[in-house]
Amino acid sequence: MKTYFYSIAVLLLLGAGTACSNRRDAQGQPVGEANAIAGKTAVISFKETGVHDFGTITEGDTVEHTYAFTNTGELPLVINNITASCGCTTPDWPREPVAPGDNSTVKVRFNSRGKEGEQRKTVTVYANTNPATTDISFKVLVKPKSTTTVN
Repeated sequence: MKTYFYSIAVLLLLGAGTACSNRRDAQGQPVGEANAIAGKTAVISFKETGVHDFGTITEGDTVEHTYAFTNTGELPLVINNITASCGCTTPDWPREPVAPGDNSTVKVRFNSRGKEGEQRKTVTVYANTNPATTDISFKVLVKPKSTTTVN
């Protein structure tokens, strides 16, 4: 009886994997693995490829940077999610698809409250690209607040 249920589970899993390859987006283009077969993908190309350096700030300051990108692919670019390596970093990104050839931005805000010393943070962009993730990063040196005492 267990063998029967295992066989059914395997068949269902195999069937689910092949059913996805026939999905189409709103423009009728294949999505997922079918895009790779068709040779068409969305490509996110950031203008800034290195680590952005905020320089030196004082603990408690908030800084932000805008990373510009272009969809250099053949399909609309959809950013599904963006995650940051720390809760002190907040990303903001376009919620609408970015057409091939169009530009857009990802804004990243860093709050240095409770942070000191050199900070290096990574923001991961999840999109319908190949590979599915792209990292952007920054660094900042956070100096402690100066405390003055009154006599």
